[in-house]
Amino acid sequence: MANTSERLPALLPPEPRWPAIVALLSTAALYFSLPERLTAGPNWLLPGIAVVLLIAAVSAHRSGRNQLNRMLGFLSSGVLTLALGWALGTLIAGLPGKRESPTELLRSAVALWISNILVFASWYWRLDAGGPASRDARASHNDGAFLFPQMIMKHNKAWRPGFVDYLFLAFNTSTAFSPTDVPILSGWAKWLMMLQSSISLGTIAILAARAINIL
Repeated sequence: MANTSERLPALLPPEPRWPAIVALLSTAALYFSLPERLTAGPNWLLPGIAVVLLIAAVSAHRSGRNQLNRMLGFLSSGVLTLALGWALGTLIAGLPGKRESPTELLRSAVALWISNILVFASWYWRLDAGGPASRDARASHNDGAFLFPQMIMKHNKAWRPGFVDYLFLAFNTSTAFSPTDVPILSGWAKWLMMLQSSISLGTIAILAARAINIL
């Protein structure tokens, strides 16, 4: 008999998963585009592992095994998060030796900055209110880690966030170093957003330092 926690009744149409899949594939592609000096092993290794985990997660979702899907999703996002951290750390460590050409440095920093947005959007999407499967099982979204403006609108009782909402949140965090119009209600979300802002600030500092050095 199937575990009842893995087959939650859908009270609203299920949230489409393809935006999150596209984000993960885009992150893998951006990492693959980095010079191998910045990657942990061959530049295809970690993206390949993440894509294999993603395929397994999609299969688990289609077969209704939500707990397995959730675990595999965490693993795939975790692999790409580690890859992002490794690449950024290596890029910073190589700055004093000027190992990167200006063009290569700019391309790598932009790829890492975009990856930072996509990776953390995936984490917010996977963690908020128990993840997409748990949100699908609720009639409304009123107990998440983020207070989206739609949650306090009386005529929007059936609203719930989708991946694009978390992507917008992550984009604002990387550009403004704050969530702007979305108050944060949970401790884990505050820690993640501080980490994301720090990575974004570090990436921008790399570009600024190199530009000043060139000028």
